[in-house]
Amino acid sequence: MTRVLVPLAILEGGTVPPGLIDLLGTVDVTVLGYHVLPEQTPPDQARLQYEDRATEALDDVTAEFAAAGGAADHRLVFTHDREQTVRRVAAETGADAFAIVGATGPVERLLVPVSGDVAVDRITDFVADLVGDRDVGVTLFLATDGDADEERTALDDAAATLRDAGIDVETTLATGGPFEALVDAAAGHDAVVMGERAPSFRSLVFGEETDRVAAETVGPVLVVRRGDEGEGDE
Repeated sequence: MTRVLVPLAILEGGTVPPGLIDLLGTVDVTVLGYHVLPEQTPPDQARLQYEDRATEALDDVTAEFAAAGGAADHRLVFTHDREQTVRRVAAETGADAFAIVGATGPVERLLVPVSGDVAVDRITDFVADLVGDRDVGVTLFLATDGDADEERTALDDAAATLRDAGIDVETTLATGGPFEALVDAAAGHDAVVMGERAPSFRSLVFGEETDRVAAETVGPVLVVRRGDEGEGDE
């Protein structure tokens, strides 16, 4: 079964909007309740102080996901490094994707970028499982500054895969600045599903593209994992 990891700042009042809970009703969910600690604070000390309150909040969120249709469980982590913890727990749980939580109402249309060095087959498989037989449309988006004909073929192939799964698909091929074009394309969509890219100098300088998209579009972003990263430690 497809699984999505949903990281949540559980002691900071983090919540999951009903639209995202409903969207994830076709998949299994692990809610990762995390709390980032100052460097000098031992995780065991924080657990003793906050575990009961955090676990109670996680139980409530997990019950909402379970009521939406999929199996749901939770993990609680006190950590000094949020990103590393998300990657480690995603690997441990075998999650196919993780969520960057954002505000949304009912999800009627997804934007699915397939630009760059992303695993397109993994993305389309994930989208097919996520949408299922629901009336949720998909816009496949590809930005290029290269051979438009070659890129159009790749875009059409991905669209054919989703149409074979019974999904309503539109395609958009954009030229120019890929990030700006992607943010512009997000208008009129309720959530974004995009692939995780390999770390690069650009991501080190400007931050991960997935985080930047989430910040610019405000809505939720589901990040399909590459499937080749190590687990890492906190």
